[in-house]
Amino acid sequence: MALPSPIQTYFEADMAGDSGAPGRAFAPDAVVRDEGETHVGVAAIDAWWRAAKAKYQHAAEPLEFDARDDVTSVRARVTGQFPGSPATLTFAFRLAGDRIAAMEIGA
Repeated sequence: MALPSPIQTYFEADMAGDSGAPGRAFAPDAVVRDEGETHVGVAAIDAWWRAAKAKYQHAAEPLEFDARDDVTSVRARVTGQFPGSPATLTFAFRLAGDRIAAMEIGA
């Protein structure tokens, strides 16, 4: 599957558990929305990602994607230490050049 480069970087880092790589995919003022919380900026996004990895020990495997207007939606199988694992979730990305400007994770 040929995902846009910053989105591919995000999922590769997620699968590898590489705590430094996801931040490199995001714009400095990027916004992530997940589990009812909003995280703004690379430092906050890195902290959110590390905390989620520690809590859920999860990995997300992209299954399919769709690009419409300025949103790229990726359906991914997420496995980890949480009720209902594995789950198929949607990651909605907005890109700004070669970085992720926004990402929202939902069912």
